[in-house]
Amino acid sequence: MAVVREKRLQREWEILQRQPPPFVHAWPRSADVLDQVEAIIEGAPDTPYAGGRFRVQVTVPARYPFEPPLVRFLTPIYHPNIDSAGRVCLDLLQMPPQGSWRPSANLIAVLAALQQLLVEPNPDDALEADIARVFRSNREAFERTAHEWTLRHAHE
Repeated sequence: MAVVREKRLQREWEILQRQPPPFVHAWPRSADVLDQVEAIIEGAPDTPYAGGRFRVQVTVPARYPFEPPLVRFLTPIYHPNIDSAGRVCLDLLQMPPQGSWRPSANLIAVLAALQQLLVEPNPDDALEADIARVFRSNREAFERTAHEWTLRHAHE
């Protein structure tokens, strides 16, 4: 099983190097340890996260691809689906029946989904209920606060 996992990770890294998702930069923590990933997710234009560079840590479990990777934002972010500890609520990162993780998914899909989550927060599946409430009831206040956090924490 470990050999299959390592070959798969190697193949995924080769694809990721050739065709990274838009606004995503990722690299293994070290050349010989492909299951510890560091990434930068850039905030897309026309979002309150525009111009921000959000550091993310991805840990690939021993049972990958039968279990999803563990993801944590290291950069503080004002977002309904990301809590103050950096944990992410994203369907793709959960096992069925609560989530949609499948062994056919990969790190590229996970990184692209994280970037998309910055474009389209999901207040109906929030980790931060207060932020979700602001998102739903006062979008302007949400965007202003998210932008302020981006300026404060995600500009390098």
